[in-house]
Amino acid sequence: MTQTGTAEHAWPALPFIGWQDTCATLHMWTQVVGKIRLALEPMVNHWWQVPLYVTASGLTTSPIPWKARSFQIDFDFCRHVLVITTSDPQRREFALAPYSVAEFYGKTMSALRGLEIDVAIWTMPVEVADAVPFELDRGHKSYDANAAQRFWRALVQGDRIMKQFRARFIGKVSPVHFFWGSFDLAVTRFSGRTAPPHPGGMPNLGDWVAVEAYSHEVSSCGFWPGNGGFGKAAFYSYAYPAPVGFAEAPLRPPAAVFDTNLQEFILDYEAVRTSPDPDAMLLDFFQSTYEAAADAGNWDRAALERRSV
Repeated sequence: MTQTGTAEHAWPALPFIGWQDTCATLHMWTQVVGKIRLALEPMVNHWWQVPLYVTASGLTTSPIPWKARSFQIDFDFCRHVLVITTSDPQRREFALAPYSVAEFYGKTMSALRGLEIDVAIWTMPVEVADAVPFELDRGHKSYDANAAQRFWRALVQGDRIMKQFRARFIGKVSPVHFFWGSFDLAVTRFSGRTAPPHPGGMPNLGDWVAVEAYSHEVSSCGFWPGNGGFGKAAFYSYAYPAPVGFAEAPLRPPAAVFDTNLQEFILDYEAVRTSPDPDAMLLDFFQSTYEAAADAGNWDRAALERRSV
């Protein structure tokens, strides 16, 4: 085993049917927090200024600039609180509980005003169908603390392995980050070449957002906690634009498949967590699917990859 402790302990079960309502609510809560970061951060290529990051207790915005100060917002899934900390220093927090999205939005904005941070955000959720503005959404109101913590523990494992995989690449590569729009953890490698304009078409998201996100050729991998169209928690890998032969490339491990509807390679999270060596299995999946993109796309692998030492 390559991780401390048993795989069963480190890699929690995450059946989607058992936590889908909490997942949907958390998706909206993270959009509230993520849009605060979006409103205040300077633009960075591919929208890298807007995601959240995995921490030892949950998810964080990292420091956000506000006038001569900075602040950060943290979801703590160990104590089950939302914490806002400023560089003054000041602090506000409130418990995570079965609030509606409207209540969560109100509590978050009230806490910010109490810290003399006055920020306005566009309250329409993005990348979801049938979206309801945050202040009107009283339908999403589930918070199962145990499920939320298992979700975070799964993110810890994905973040840990994706960072190992990221370290093998010396070309342009994204941080490992959690995109609150699509609600997934991801890391993306770049060939260095520009890409054709992305067609967009995501709900409540301008096509120009996708054009910026996919302005250059990529091989991207990540983790859906159940909401990604696969119907269960799964790891994924895709290329944009997908080169000829990408979907037919040799694939490891045998449990992985190419989903023709999603146009992505998929590896069931349950297969990873119950394998004798989850770390090796997941790294093999990321490596083989990257090789499928890089080889079919004629990437300069010798210049982009770190040699073993």
